[in-house]
Amino acid sequence: MLNSLNKSYIARISYPIQFVYDQRQLVPVKPLPEEVMISVTGKGWKLLRKSLMFQVKPAELSIRGLPYVKQLPGYALRPAIANALDGLELNYVATDTLYFDFDRIATRKMPLMVDTTTVKIAPGFAYGGNLAIRPDSITFTGPLQIISLFPNPYPLAVPDSPFSAPFKGDMLLMHDFSNLVKADISKAQVQFNVIPLEKQELVVQPVLKNFPGQYRLQYLNGPVRVKYAYHPRSRDKIQLGQFQVTLDYERYNAADSTIVPTVTQKPAGVRQTSIAPGKVKISLTAL
Repeated sequence: MLNSLNKSYIARISYPIQFVYDQRQLVPVKPLPEEVMISVTGKGWKLLRKSLMFQVKPAELSIRGLPYVKQLPGYALRPAIANALDGLELNYVATDTLYFDFDRIATRKMPLMVDTTTVKIAPGFAYGGNLAIRPDSITFTGPLQIISLFPNPYPLAVPDSPFSAPFKGDMLLMHDFSNLVKADISKAQVQFNVIPLEKQELVVQPVLKNFPGQYRLQYLNGPVRVKYAYHPRSRDKIQLGQFQVTLDYERYNAADSTIVPTVTQKPAGVRQTSIAPGKVKISLTAL
């Protein structure tokens, strides 16, 4: 075996590579290749050491034209690999093409925001405004092509739990590129009001739909009331005459002589509605 290791052989091996670039200005946006396949000629001892990666010096690749250059043909790697080989003769580079992707490091500052349309409010309450965010901006540092896609202003992550009281607390900053993009803050303190809705109820005369003719209708558990809630600022804008409740005979349940009423029209500004009773019990008498 020792005699065999002293002989020369032609072998195909993987060889480590290392990209050399200005890390203050450039960043790889996807994992860089770490090795290439090459064909070499050398003594068995040298080949064994290279195969075991024992004290192997990576070939240093200094590529001109970054970040615009995205690939190199295998033959272009020959000078860098040949200079790194110790006691081996490079026959050829077997890797056909080396692919990589760099981008310039950029900094982008933008204001923070809370998308109030995504804030979940508990039933009976409403968002009350007076939003405050501290700090009110964030600075991202990372690949230009990634941070250029970030929304401006940048939204904070709103908690999923519904709010039933004024909120003052931290909201996190979330993005999908935490391994490439750095932010100068990870959270911001947010404050806004949550106020209770005002509630009222109104007696309404239901609109009849699809009822048979020549019958007299009698409500056995009336009257029908609409309960509704609204933001205090909408109090003077609600027109009560715009409420409409419909009794549709096609929804008549003969088993208990009831119809489930539905709100078919309501004024602008009304947030929540319900009808009592939930089932209207009726009696039809032929005329």
